Amino acid sequence: MDFTEFQNKISITFKDLSLLTQAFVHRSYINENKQSGLSHNERLEFLGDAVLELVITDFLYKKYTDKAEGELTAYRSALVNADTCAKIATSLEMGDYLMLSKGETKDTGRARQYILANALEALIGAIYIDQGLEKAHEFIEKNFTPMIESIISAKSFIDAKSLFQEKAQEFDGVTPSYKTIKETGPDHEKKFTVGVYVGKDLVGTGEGESKQDAEQLAARAALVTRGWQ
Repeated sequence: MDFTEFQNKISITFKDLSLLTQAFVHRSYINENKQSGLSHNERLEFLGDAVLELVITDFLYKKYTDKAEGELTAYRSALVNADTCAKIATSLEMGDYLMLSKGETKDTGRARQYILANALEALIGAIYIDQGLEKAHEFIEKNFTPMIESIISAKSFIDAKSLFQEKAQEFDGVTPSYKTIKETGPDHEKKFTVGVYVGKDLVGTGEGESKQDAEQLAARAALVTRGWQ
C-alpha cells in the first residue's frame, strides 16, 4: 500500500514504513491473511493510547490553570474517547488505508468507528516510536486541541447520566432508570431508542448506535425537560 499521500496529509515522513503500515492492520485481516507477514495494530494502539492521554493531560494542565482536577478530568474524557478519535481518523481519511477482513470491510456502523479510533491511537504509537515524543505531541495538539473550546461551550464534556442521577436524587429522592424502548436495523448497524424514567414517569428519550450513547442522549433530554442543565 502506498502511504505517500497520507504522509503528506499528516506532514510526517516515516523512517520505518512498516510501523505506519502496522498501524492500519486490524486483527481480522491477519486472521484471513496468515501468510502476509504483517502484525496487527493492537500493541501500537496500547502505546498510542498512553501517549495521547499524557499529551492531552499536559495540555489541559497548562492551559486551564484555574480548573480543578475533576473538571480537567471531564475535559480529558471528552477529548480522549472513541468518538473523538473516530472523527479525527475520518477527517484524515484513515478508512481508505485500513486492512480488514472481508466481513469487517462491509461494516459501516459503530464497530467501524471503534476500528478507526483504535487505528488512530495505533498511528500515534507508531509516530512516537518512529519520530519521538515531540513529533507525537505536535500531531496530537494539531488534531485534538482545536476541539476543546467547542466541547466546553457545548458542555459536551458533562456526563449527562451522572448529572441527571445527581439531580433526580437531590430533587425527587429517586434514582432514575433506563429502558430500551426500541431496536432497529441489522445486527451490525443497530440503532437503539432508550427512555429514562423517574419512578414511572418517562422524562427523556434518546437514540444512538449503542445503548450507552442512547442513554446519554436520553439523560441530556431529561435535563432539559426538568430545567436542570
